[in-house]
Amino acid sequence: MGLTESNGSAGPKRNGSSLPDPKSTKEAIRSINQPQSHEHNFSSLKESLGGTDGLLKLLCCDPFKGIPSSSVDERRSMYGPNSLPASPRQSFFQLFVDTFDDATVQILLVAAIVSLAVGIYEDPATGYVEGLAILVANLIVSVVTAVNDYQKETQFRELSDANDNVDVKIVRDGNTVQMTMEDVVVGDLIQVEAGDAIPCDGVLVRSDGLEVDESALTGEPIDVEKNSSLQNGDDPFVLSGCVAAAGSGTFVCIATGRESQWGKIKEHLEKEQDQTPLQEKLDRMAELIGYVGMAAAALTFIAMMIIKIVVKPEYLQDISVFGYALDAFIIGVTIVVVAVPEGLPLAVTISLAYSTKKMLADKNLIRHLAACETMGNATNICSDKTGTLTENRMTVVKGTFANVSFDDMTEQSGTTIMDSKVSNCAREIILQGIATCSTAKIQKDHEADTDDEEEDINGMPVIKDKRPHIIGNKTEGALLLLGQSDFFGNDNFELRREKAQFGAMGGSRLFPFSSTKKSMSVFVKQEIENDKPLTRLQTKQANNNQSWTLYHKGAAESVIKECSSYLDADGSVQTMTEEKREKFNEIIRHYASLALRCIALSHRDHINEILDPTTANIDTCKNKAEKGMVLDAVFGIIDPLRTDVVNAVQVCQKAGIMVRMVTGDNIDTARAIAKEAGILSPDGISMEGQDFRKLTPAQLDKILPSLQVLARSSPEDKHILVQRLNGGLMPKTEEEWCEAHPGMDFKSQKDLLLPGYYEEWAKFRNGVGEVVGVTGDGTNDGPALKAADVGLSMGISGTDVAKNASDIIIMDDNFSSIVKAVRWGRSVFDNIRKFLQFQLTVNVVALTITFLSAVAGYKPPLNAVMMLWVNLIMDTMGALALGTEPPTDQLLDRQPYRRDSGLISKPMWRNILVQASYQLGLLTFLLMNGPHMFGCKDGSTHHFTIIFNAFVFCQIFNEFNAREIGDVFDPFRNLSQSPMFLFIIFFTIVAQWIIVEFGGDFTQTHSLTFEEWKITAMLGSMSIPFGYIMRLIPVEEDPESFAGVEWKEKQTLKKKSQNSILGPLMIPILVAGFYKVYELNI
Repeated sequence: MGLTESNGSAGPKRNGSSLPDPKSTKEAIRSINQPQSHEHNFSSLKESLGGTDGLLKLLCCDPFKGIPSSSVDERRSMYGPNSLPASPRQSFFQLFVDTFDDATVQILLVAAIVSLAVGIYEDPATGYVEGLAILVANLIVSVVTAVNDYQKETQFRELSDANDNVDVKIVRDGNTVQMTMEDVVVGDLIQVEAGDAIPCDGVLVRSDGLEVDESALTGEPIDVEKNSSLQNGDDPFVLSGCVAAAGSGTFVCIATGRESQWGKIKEHLEKEQDQTPLQEKLDRMAELIGYVGMAAAALTFIAMMIIKIVVKPEYLQDISVFGYALDAFIIGVTIVVVAVPEGLPLAVTISLAYSTKKMLADKNLIRHLAACETMGNATNICSDKTGTLTENRMTVVKGTFANVSFDDMTEQSGTTIMDSKVSNCAREIILQGIATCSTAKIQKDHEADTDDEEEDINGMPVIKDKRPHIIGNKTEGALLLLGQSDFFGNDNFELRREKAQFGAMGGSRLFPFSSTKKSMSVFVKQEIENDKPLTRLQTKQANNNQSWTLYHKGAAESVIKECSSYLDADGSVQTMTEEKREKFNEIIRHYASLALRCIALSHRDHINEILDPTTANIDTCKNKAEKGMVLDAVFGIIDPLRTDVVNAVQVCQKAGIMVRMVTGDNIDTARAIAKEAGILSPDGISMEGQDFRKLTPAQLDKILPSLQVLARSSPEDKHILVQRLNGGLMPKTEEEWCEAHPGMDFKSQKDLLLPGYYEEWAKFRNGVGEVVGVTGDGTNDGPALKAADVGLSMGISGTDVAKNASDIIIMDDNFSSIVKAVRWGRSVFDNIRKFLQFQLTVNVVALTITFLSAVAGYKPPLNAVMMLWVNLIMDTMGALALGTEPPTDQLLDRQPYRRDSGLISKPMWRNILVQASYQLGLLTFLLMNGPHMFGCKDGSTHHFTIIFNAFVFCQIFNEFNAREIGDVFDPFRNLSQSPMFLFIIFFTIVAQWIIVEFGGDFTQTHSLTFEEWKITAMLGSMSIPFGYIMRLIPVEEDPESFAGVEWKEKQTLKKKSQNSILGPLMIPILVAGFYKVYELNI
């Protein structure tokens, strides 16, 4: 089979190319890649192409070395890139048109058209102005909304692209390299293991117990067994979009991108973002406020018509009833437009789009928008240990090999000590187990070999990581590095694997690591001294004459239980007495107390005497072969705690979040790491999975508040823990319970078996559970990630199954990145509340002043165009300004909010009512006394422009107040970190100046003097001192709103420390402002 690039003579070549003609090759490939046509594809592969060998020859691919890197670009141009077609997106024009689907906007447009027609009829010279102004103002709002929607869609597509681009293992030039899915080309050899996504369509070259979940394509939930032997009934085809569920395999890529099965399906797919819970909650609130606005509009219209028809004031004598009714109708519709807070959903969209983009820079890839806001109120984080709390840089530092213990594996003279204490025979057995019982690979960083120094953008030298890069499991990689080290005599594990012939017909068998068993096994056969490929008959005969050896590696205490002997230093096998077993267990406990991960290696000879190694499955291996083994070695592996973990855990605990470690490690190791990280407190509880499973629901509920470490846990344990914490996926009916516990009696055992049932769970919690974030990296972590409120998968060590089941991907596997996710989540929630506080203030003032002026017999001081401009400030501009506020560390100084807490808190209502009262008082004062103060005619355009200007400046300065929703007064805090906020404030002031000074008849405004600008701006700025005064009113957050009880004390201390800086300055400023108004009014 040793094919190379040169013998690709299966078809005609293109001029100047070493590859066959792409047209005929594509036709041949399509003949074996027809959707849902297994029999046809199998027949074409076997008969038309000559099986796997013929396919490899056609694609010029060596079955072991892959393709040359030099042919990659040519293959990509011939067969296409491995990028899936993006779902069609709406154009900007389509988004713009969609903004007119809103019923309120349509009513306003009709009103504008009627106003335009009537105005032109009554006054052809200038009558068109008001109707045209309303149309233009409405057009501006629609354009801004469409721009925001377009930018949001662009950001989501960028995030989706990052999410889809996963890493795969490719064999090229004889080397296994880790690349992104987009780097795959037709002819590549791809290696997959359990949990890996299939990046393209392919045909298996080698496989060992490979099973693939094809439910994404077929909808069938049963895993499909794959086999490379091409016997009748075998299925050698793997398809993109599917996931390897078990086993391992190597396949040759036959179709990428659009040509793949998943690519063809995705061309017809269009993925839409679902609304988040917060968006849905705000939509309901917006609907309620809209009803209030419509009621106010109707009352205003009725009041204005009564004034016209019944009161008949002098200033309305020259206006017809129809014309005034039209004006009243337009004012009423405008009130509805202002009242309906369509900016609420927009604020959520902007805040989420902004946050998800920024979170990506913080190594958090958001897959589901709801997770962004939910993570902010997480009360529990159930974290893995390896790679999340620790660096996942495994190093063997202690070990016991063939009954000889070594306390320092890093000694330079280690190889001399090993030679003198352990025989070559014993060492050979250990090295064979290390090399073959592993799927990890070591890739040397070629750049590290160069002496050229690189510099960063600041001119500082870049420190290169010269350590070998481990592809695959980091624990296995640590053992391989030990075998390659001087300590073990620089062993060549790749040569040992090559001789074992994994995946070849009659070759060695591999059963990959299982997170359930915490172990893996291989069946290794002695090397067959034959250069020619063997037929199946010859292979069977050879198997009868040769010996097979089991090598087994896993959690040390579990492996020792199944060992009846141990390997001695001279290579002999000694009986494992109970005394000796206890000695090995003492070694394991000693290693674990030093926070070392304990792994044991064992073997068993002549397993072919108890089973058929060529047909045995993983269950047969466990039940028959993994018994009575010989203990070869115990490894003590250090995985240092990440430097920032201790601080990150403290921050979480300070923020009211319970951090729990859920790990598969030995309980002693888990305790040591948990204590070092600050997770395990003196009164905290740690337990093993086997004890956890025996608890009743009531017993578990008692220890849950103190359960901080769950060791030797299975994925099912993690799933049950999450269910019990948040009630997610809890059985709600007797049928669901019986499905989860087959063969059990519901009535007698419902209160005895975990996870319990929903009615019992909700009884003591009022139906409100914890908000749980769960980290996971393995295929079997999928159920727990799904059950969690927020599933957090690991971007580096996580399998594709885990990533697909998660809501957030932690790109750097770092616990501190999870803390950043909490910080951003709280920022999103608080930013929406800031905007809500700001918008409701404007709503109350605009509706009340318009209604009161109409009832009092005044022409409404804010006309339709003015109110539309206020609406733009309040909705789109306010959403941009307050929805993009960056997070602060102070967000983590409070407890998380409960699931059922309201959006508007008591302090927020206080702030809204105080600001609205000031603004209403100011506008009423200006309505009554403005002509006297500024020397203008009562009810004139000049008079109403002053009111309008003061009102807008009140909103501008109140936006500073709205930056804090609690009792802390610091409106100018960290403004340099909020460029969007500053830009919106600047833009609003400039636009207001243009509207007032140059609007004229179009906006019905009058040019103001510099003194009038100064006074109205000063009156608006009084919102800032009132922001200080209102926070002195003692209104506390409801303690029941929080998942903790310590928040009030922390916040009170914070309030006192921050209010003392700016607070004393507000009183004299307020007094000076009122004195200035008094002077003007004399």
